[in-house]
Amino acid sequence: MAEAEAVVAAEAVVEEAAARTYAVVADVNVRSGPGTSYEKVGRVKAGSRVTISCQRPGETVTGPTGTSKIWDRIGSGRYVSDTYVRTGSNGYVAPRC
Repeated sequence: MAEAEAVVAAEAVVEEAAARTYAVVADVNVRSGPGTSYEKVGRVKAGSRVTISCQRPGETVTGPTGTSKIWDRIGSGRYVSDTYVRTGSNGYVAPRC
């Protein structure tokens, strides 16, 4: 029983982390995949907040917060470079996609 409770607690932590919103620091194109060669499917304005459901490695991008290959999934088929999002970390802050 304790093992099942631990699994439920771990899932709750992942869901809580995934539910956090983060500020976008500059206007950024939303892409259908983790790179600038993917189709542009939208745009997020500076000052907006996005929910990162998961993150994955992709094309390396230099943006307002530095250089990174991390891309943030903000919806189904919707990715932005992590270098445009103030997460407070240079690494992963959400589960990997």
